[in-house]
Amino acid sequence: MAGKSYQVIVRGKFPPLDDRQRADLLARADDHDVYQARFTEEGTLTYERSLLGFTFRCLVPATEEDGESVVTGRAEALAGAAVRGLGADYRDLTSVATDLDSIKIRRRGHPTG
Repeated sequence: MAGKSYQVIVRGKFPPLDDRQRADLLARADDHDVYQARFTEEGTLTYERSLLGFTFRCLVPATEEDGESVVTGRAEALAGAAVRGLGADYRDLTSVATDLDSIKIRRRGHPTG
């Protein structure tokens, strides 16, 4: 898909979990530690052992016409699928998208402007 790429961070909360869901998530917590976080097209889901909330990071390819709401919608759908894949549900999603083309890299020793 020609166009842009966005880094998206989706944050959400787990609704009340039953004992089995808690045990399953805790058993896999090391695999979903913040140190495993990467921006990939598949996305990575991280959460703490408190099981209060989670963070999902992903890269979303987009066309020039796709607005931020389209991009965050795709990211939130991926996040929801990742959480459900672990046997849990989610609520209160919030997302922040960064257009990678808009990031300016400042090199040390080079004047900007």
